[in-house]
Amino acid sequence: MEQWTEIRRRVLVEQVSQRQILRETGMHWKTLQKILEHSEPPGYQRDVPFSKPKISPFLDRIRQILAEDRRVPRKQRHTAKRIFERIQQEGYTGGYTQVKEVKEATAGLALRYYKPKFRSTSPSERSTLLTISSTSSAVIHSGGEKFTMCPKVCRIRR
Repeated sequence: MEQWTEIRRRVLVEQVSQRQILRETGMHWKTLQKILEHSEPPGYQRDVPFSKPKISPFLDRIRQILAEDRRVPRKQRHTAKRIFERIQQEGYTGGYTQVKEVKEATAGLALRYYKPKFRSTSPSERSTLLTISSTSSAVIHSGGEKFTMCPKVCRIRR
């Protein structure tokens, strides 16, 4: 990032020639053009979504299993390993990690509530600890109050 801004400053502000920069750095001229076009390095993005040829035929079945799991008690729900075993019996030849990733993405945000170890006598000081296990943020509604949280262990005051 430092080199990026330094090159932009030298070419755009100090009017150093592009050929001089290319000689000094040894970079390709297309790279220099990208540096001059963008104020920050552009992040990597795929043109088309990554295809999943082995798990694609089983995505509907995994979603069906997870939908059925919402109606049963938590302890009886399928783990990613159990879903993997079930779809293997149906002909899936891919890996466990793909199944685990699909389950996490389909299940969405998982919230786990923990009771505080030390309870305060004052109701205003009582709190609930949450662990939010996802890369996205959560919105929690509590008694008319709305909390927006980032994915980490957080303490919410009531």
